[in-house]
Amino acid sequence: MDGLSGAASAMAVIDISAKILSLCFQYSVAVKDAKKDIERFQRKVTDIKAALEKIKQLLDGQDRARLSTTDELSNSLKECLRELEELKAELKPGKTHKAVSRFGVRALKWPFTSKQVEKIVSSLERYGQSFALALQVDQTGLMLDFDQKMDLANRNTNNIHIKLDLAKLPIAKGASFDSHMDEHNARCLANTRVELRSRIAEWAKDRNGKPIFWLKGMAGTGKSTIARSVAQSFADQHQLAASFFFKKGEGERGNATRFFTTIATDLVAHIPGLILGIRKALDADPGISERALKDQFEKLILQPLLEMAPSQTLACIVVIDALDECEREGDIRVILQLLARAKDIKPVSLRILVTSRPELPIRLGFKQMSDGMYQDLVLHEVPKRTIEQDIRLFLEYELREIQEQRSLPPGWPSGDEIQVLVELAVPLFIFAATACRYIADQRDNPMKRLEVVLQYQSATYVSKLDRTYLPILSQLFDDEDEVDKQKRTSEFRDIVGGIVVLESPLSISSLANFFQISKEDVRCRLDSLHSVLSIPDSEDLPVRLLHLSFRDFLIDPQKKGKNPFWMDKRETHERLASKCLELLSSPEGLQQNMCKLLNPGTQKREIDKQTIAIYLPPELQYACCYWAHHLEQSNCHICDGDPIHLFLQKYFLYWLEAMSLIGEAYKCIHIINRLQALAESDMSTVSSFLHDAERFTLRFRSILENAPLQVYSSALIFAPETSIIRKTFADHIPGWVNMTSKVGDDWDACRSTLEGHSGSVGAVAFSPDGQLVASASDDSTVRLWETVTGSCRSTLEGHSGWISAVAFSPDGQLVASASDDSTVRLWETATGSCCSTLEGHSGWISAVAFSPDNQLVASASDDSTLRLWETVTGSCRSTLEGHSRPVSAVAFSPDGQLVASASGDSTVRLWETATGSCRSTLEGHSDWISAVAFSPDGQYLQTNRGQISLSLPPSSISFPQDKELSALFIKDQWVTLEEQPLLWLPPEYQQRCTAVYRDVICLGHLSGHVTILEIYPENI
Repeated sequence: MDGLSGAASAMAVIDISAKILSLCFQYSVAVKDAKKDIERFQRKVTDIKAALEKIKQLLDGQDRARLSTTDELSNSLKECLRELEELKAELKPGKTHKAVSRFGVRALKWPFTSKQVEKIVSSLERYGQSFALALQVDQTGLMLDFDQKMDLANRNTNNIHIKLDLAKLPIAKGASFDSHMDEHNARCLANTRVELRSRIAEWAKDRNGKPIFWLKGMAGTGKSTIARSVAQSFADQHQLAASFFFKKGEGERGNATRFFTTIATDLVAHIPGLILGIRKALDADPGISERALKDQFEKLILQPLLEMAPSQTLACIVVIDALDECEREGDIRVILQLLARAKDIKPVSLRILVTSRPELPIRLGFKQMSDGMYQDLVLHEVPKRTIEQDIRLFLEYELREIQEQRSLPPGWPSGDEIQVLVELAVPLFIFAATACRYIADQRDNPMKRLEVVLQYQSATYVSKLDRTYLPILSQLFDDEDEVDKQKRTSEFRDIVGGIVVLESPLSISSLANFFQISKEDVRCRLDSLHSVLSIPDSEDLPVRLLHLSFRDFLIDPQKKGKNPFWMDKRETHERLASKCLELLSSPEGLQQNMCKLLNPGTQKREIDKQTIAIYLPPELQYACCYWAHHLEQSNCHICDGDPIHLFLQKYFLYWLEAMSLIGEAYKCIHIINRLQALAESDMSTVSSFLHDAERFTLRFRSILENAPLQVYSSALIFAPETSIIRKTFADHIPGWVNMTSKVGDDWDACRSTLEGHSGSVGAVAFSPDGQLVASASDDSTVRLWETVTGSCRSTLEGHSGWISAVAFSPDGQLVASASDDSTVRLWETATGSCCSTLEGHSGWISAVAFSPDNQLVASASDDSTLRLWETVTGSCRSTLEGHSRPVSAVAFSPDGQLVASASGDSTVRLWETATGSCRSTLEGHSDWISAVAFSPDGQYLQTNRGQISLSLPPSSISFPQDKELSALFIKDQWVTLEEQPLLWLPPEYQQRCTAVYRDVICLGHLSGHVTILEIYPENI
């Protein structure tokens, strides 16, 4: 777009904007019921007009040839002009012109709904931001040289892209290495850790080196300080692509829920080319941030990187600190397995630095990686001389700063005193850092405090960690008599104990409200702990642990009776659970319609965040999220009529509403299940209440997540008559609605309907423990669902045709899927990654099964053959030929020595697993046999056409029967129990495929839905 055509295009948009604003003025006068929508519309058009008028001024000037950014606006101007012309046509009275002439402007009717205006405003805002950004860049560019201008343009364009496209990606606040909340955390001093940092730098430069560097070390050895320092160094060299610093007890920094979304957001800022791939993922699945870690990694990171246009290879560093502080061991394992796939990414060369303690889950995760994937370095095994030298440099620097700031004698501290501190510290940098913070505290004499620390030189009975923290805490009660000391110690345990065990940090204001004491008291208790806690000046910012080792020092079970400040972790959790419940049930706690919403149908997205923050302050949100966690950790049980039971009977619906308001409704099912495990008896009243609460929450989960107040209307109204929740909260049903027809008496057998597939479901299977359901669909995917919550754990993608069969391995570690593309794929259940593809059949594959020992996979095909595959290698051991028609079903005997196959030739064949030879052909059926399974003792086969007795000799090999064979079976449109019809399935529930686990039935439907039914044979 040259200057003249650019000016003309801009002028065209300016002209039509003026006409639209004129029309809007007419509407604003005539229409009273859409004032806010009209005003919003006017503001956005005005913004565009103002930006383009300034751009036109630049384009009309003598410097138009230097305006490279506005030169890129051609397409945006054309698109904007087209949209504005369409809007003008909608706004122009048109057919109502005669009416307007006759009755005046009062005859006008605003043509857009509020939702349409929302969409229009969003579109116009995008154009406005692009034009304003171009204006800003080129105005600045006139004062900068060409290179500076291009750099600024790129950075600002990246920022706009991130704002427009990544607002949908929630991130873990404070997880970045340079976050504001951690900006005062230490970096390595100059001339310290030189060799180590050099080694990491060399690893990062080596394009042929191992993609992962694992820096491991015990608590306090300086891992996080090193991670921050090298992250800063890489950032200064424009090599740092992303960072995530885990921190236990820091909300989403303490788990993996926002790990990959945060990494993806960072990557886009460093690699702008990723934006198209991430935008594509968000458009395809706006809820991707709530999906399984594997899906997040593949859709937001792996695929966008692989789909980037080929260019010069980019070297990008990702720094992940304190992986051991991620709360779920399973997530740690999944993260490591997914990161190991970084080696396959081109043209971007990812280098990933991971720091952690050498905990077992992490050691196992790295051990499972293939050779050449990572190199490691053990911090506490670095030569002692090197560590001593670095700690000495650190102490000399910090103590010199204190000496100068406090005007202490020039010789302080002496060389001997520094040497003692070095000896006390090695190999723990956390000792040196904590001691310096303690000595530097403005509230006391540094010389006196140094003497206190040095007293522990001769204390051989205490550990390194004790020497770090005992001098600080011992000073708290030095001048107290015994009575006061006990009182202060109790207060210390209540407040500080609470802080170190909290799942997410709270501010001084929130702590005061939570513990029901004054803010002044909280601040006084914390005043002497600045060397171990991060205590902001603002009372509204969170109080944080400076290092996790302080928590270890206070609650380590082995220190009971040895450490005077030791805290019983279980008792602390019990106190916190009690405080949570007190707060939730207080007058300022839970209540119906907490945010005073005027409309019972108000959507969650329509509620201003500030409104939620006012009515649900941080301490109340904390109590909502974590009261059950603290109760569980306290090892308490729930009994009929106890405070927990009474709380649930009064506040359960209020709690659901609050969880919806704060965006945590999806956690409710997990919490209810944890509470069920705490019920003292399955036959108790509270157990029945919780069971009904689970059914209630599962059934109405979708509306609860989107419209908080519907828990009192839709959920209660449509719950069954006998629902305990409905009866308990009957007085909360609004008076504006009355159900004249009768609702069901009780919950039906449908536990939940699982939605997500875009094609019909052709196969379903339960995991051996019943915790997962796998569904195979015509949309070429397999989905893994959590049986309890109904949430999708993972989506397995890779097949090129519809999927006809799915099975779990007996140990639950693998999933096998068979497809129309003539392949079988094996997937890891934990990560959802494909570990092998089994190729060889010439027709579509109809069935798949694992041997009892997990060593073999059998596949049955339309090509009339079976194949036996080795699970570990993926190689074909044997091809079983003999059927004259397609093979529809396959099963292993309990001892794994036989394989049974059923075919369209109306026969069942038995094959020897070891040799692949056919032992016998079972004939006599007159129709297609589509299902086959061995009895637990291996003496008969169960098929869809009845039982077949085998009369086999007892097996010489005994296999444990972990899996309980269900007496339930699906035959035609019936659920049968011990071959007797039990439950007829209505047309809307008639299935395409089924799976049974004990008393739970899974049905796959043509609609793409999956239904789970629970049967209670003991009640029949």
